[in-house]
Amino acid sequence: MKVNPSASAVWLPWMRRALQLAALADGRTSPNPLVGAVVLDKAGKLVGEGFHACAGEPHAEVGALAQAGKQASGGTLLVTLEPCCHQGRTPPCTEAVIAAGLRRVVVAMQDPDPRVAGAGITRLRDAGLEVITAVLELEAAHQNRAFVHRVSTGRPWGILKWAMSLDGRTALPNGASQWISGGEARRWVHRLRGQCDAVIVGGGTVRADDPLLTSRGHSDPEPKRVVLSRSLDLPQQAQLWNTAVAQTLVAHGLEPGHEQLAHLPEGPELLALPVSEPLELLQALAQQDCNRVLWECGPGLAAAALQQGCVQELAVVVAPKLLGGLPARTPLDDLGLTSMKEVVGLASGSLQSLGADWLLQYELSKHC
Repeated sequence: MKVNPSASAVWLPWMRRALQLAALADGRTSPNPLVGAVVLDKAGKLVGEGFHACAGEPHAEVGALAQAGKQASGGTLLVTLEPCCHQGRTPPCTEAVIAAGLRRVVVAMQDPDPRVAGAGITRLRDAGLEVITAVLELEAAHQNRAFVHRVSTGRPWGILKWAMSLDGRTALPNGASQWISGGEARRWVHRLRGQCDAVIVGGGTVRADDPLLTSRGHSDPEPKRVVLSRSLDLPQQAQLWNTAVAQTLVAHGLEPGHEQLAHLPEGPELLALPVSEPLELLQALAQQDCNRVLWECGPGLAAAALQQGCVQELAVVVAPKLLGGLPARTPLDDLGLTSMKEVVGLASGSLQSLGADWLLQYELSKHC
């Protein structure tokens, strides 16, 4: 845990509270980050709390200061991300902080957005406020890893999820796969979808499974459902084509006027890409305000997403079942590796039980 040496331990529990507040909006703020804030009066008593609920609504600092009112004067603001100093959908937070008459601002992490990038902190210090930085910085950076990744790479943070048996199979030899995992694990996946801005599958998954790909009410609006297809050989009837349930995008790399475009079902929106590849898709989704996406695709598309640096995290459900089968139906196609020195490394792992199943979560050791 990294803490600025000038910060007293008194700020730690309050910054943890601010991080808890920020998490309340997980999955609803894109393209903005998660931000929480608390205000303490002169005596160190809590007088205001706030968090950024969704893009376009007041920022966390503004909400916390509004709740504190005049009690903020001479007090301390703790915020998980550097206050913004530019005009966006909402006015600059730095000006609201200065106008509140605060004595001190405690910041967890600097905003990586080039429109801010330290300028908010400088503005506050120039106005005479004491600014303490890097209080629970690592925790704040981890909470906003998707936002930081999109700002730094131009692509959303990618999570690759699959469910498999204990012997590493994702389906029986005849293709049957429902259900490998149990009800509790499936409900966990619904919650995960609700924290993402888009859920991505390939055409093969649409043809084989006819998935719905919603959060089952955990998110409003539902995440975008995205089908990445080279051939556009898609069924005329599918749950994904009902866009009253959730938005659906069909991403492709075909030239305008291609005959296959005329045979697509009505309902989904078309997303034309230079080429039908994961990297091109994520660059387009970043332009559509996506911070985090979930890959729930077959082995071919999953392998391509990994190879193109479109996956930063794995979520793997392992069921206590043996499926057998030769050839094996496994989560990933050939990655083209010929040496153990080339294998994909994982780090920061965790393990938890979901009913009879086990959930393994890892970040890739190198974020591309």
